[in-house]
This record gives sequence, structure tokens and C-alpha cells, in this order.
Amino acid sequence: MDGIIIVNKPKGYTSRDIVNIVSKCVGTKKVGHTGTLDPMATGVLIVCIGKATKLVDLLISKYKEYIAEVTLGIQTDTLDLEGNVLKQENVFVSDEEIKDAVLSFKGKYIQEVPIFSAVRVDGKKLYEYAREGIEVKLPKREVDIKNISLIDIERTENIKFKFKAEVSKGTYIRSLVNDIASRLNTIGVMSSLERTMQGIFNIEDSYTIEDIKNGNYKIMSIEDTLKDIYSVDMDDNLYKKVSNGVKIKDTYNKDLILFKYNGKAIALYQKDNDILKIYKML
Repeated sequence: MDGIIIVNKPKGYTSRDIVNIVSKCVGTKKVGHTGTLDPMATGVLIVCIGKATKLVDLLISKYKEYIAEVTLGIQTDTLDLEGNVLKQENVFVSDEEIKDAVLSFKGKYIQEVPIFSAVRVDGKKLYEYAREGIEVKLPKREVDIKNISLIDIERTENIKFKFKAEVSKGTYIRSLVNDIASRLNTIGVMSSLERTMQGIFNIEDSYTIEDIKNGNYKIMSIEDTLKDIYSVDMDDNLYKKVSNGVKIKDTYNKDLILFKYNGKAIALYQKDNDILKIYKML
């Protein structure tokens, strides 16, 4: 059994919890996930089964789309509502100012990694420093906000607003929320988060935990999972070379190629100058 299941992760579950549930339902321990979602987050979690676990790194690299809710006037140590409140203040900003602040983040910018994250500094995860109360210089890296738009604004006890963003690998939405609040000269936290898309995988095609437990799901084949990658149907001669991982002269001019034989995915090759080299044997 090889392929993926697009899961709509509910709030309160870790990504590992979802893997354990899927593993039990499909009857194999060879299960993994791509792109961790925090327990408070919901939405698209791609779960790989069997040989598809070899694709985790590739699928993680895809752009992801989120809908995030921001609550202004609150600051926590985790940058979301799950953390300890550090500060609260009254906020006075207009709808136009909120819209301008959100839209200003379209494009590439340098983002600081949040202290409550699994990124390693000197061999230690950042959240371990946080829990031990040890100060550490937080790393920064370039992220790409490919698209971002304001969805709505709610003015009740606190000002809340939602935005949709398509972002590159490694983008922390909690940090983006914090940066938007800073652009508004105030403080704010991420109060909800839903991942609506990862690469070609959309939440409309996902299955709930109840669906999976009841057997009401479909495993997407490796071939369908990789349908956005340039593919080549091999003859017998080429199949012998590819199935043995032999380097091939590049005549396709593509960065990544899926080689198939009789419709079945055999291997992914990647470009290296004028040569194609094995990337993943499937």
C-alpha cells in the first residue's frame, strides 16, 4: 500500500497523533507526514504511506496556503493564544491601516524564527531554550509571501481580523502575525490557523478523522501525487538503466523528472549540469 491521504486535521491533535491513527487504520507502520501542524492548527496534513514516505522532503518544499486569525492587543511568549500572556493594551487602528499592513508583506522578507519552534541552534531546539529560561539569539531567514489578502475584520472586545496567505517553506505564520502587528505599531497574536492547501493538495479533497476511522477515504497513488512533475514513459532499454540508478545524459532540460514504466512510477531524477542523477528510487 503506497500513496498519500490528505487529512483535515482537527484542533487539539498533534501531527504525530494523526500519523498514529492513519497507521492503525491502514495496517502499516510505514507512515509519515509532511509539514507539521501545531495542535491548535487545523487543515491540510499530507500523510504518506509505504513508498510514498520517500516523498516527504519533496512535498514539504511546496508552497502552502493558510487562513489565519489575528487578535490585536495581546502578546504571548508563543505568539499565539496557547502561550502565557506577557502584555495587553488597547488598540486603535482603522480598517484601512489593517489592510495596508497585511498587504505590505507580499513578497520576500527576513523573518525571525519564533522561540517556541523546533529549529536547532547549537544542536539544541529553540523551545528547549525557552522552557529552560535561557536567552538565545533567534535565527532569521528569508521567506516568500507569494500571495496575501485580508478576508475580514471584527471589532468586539478586541480587534480581530483574518488573512489568507500563500507562503514558502519555512515560513512561520505566528511570526508573520507578530510582524503585521508590529507594522501597526501594536501587539497581536495568532488566534486560529487553518492550512487550506499544500502544493496541489486542497482542503476540499481532504478526509476527516471520522472518515478515516470509518474507512471512508481514498489513498492517492504515487503517480497522482507527482502529477505536477514532468514525467517520461520509458522503453525497456531506459527502464533497465533507471531501475539500476544509472546516470543519464540530460535531453529533457527539466530540474526534476519522474520516470515511469507501464504507467508506474519508478524513480525521480534531478538535473546536475548536463547529467540526470537519481533523486528518489520508488
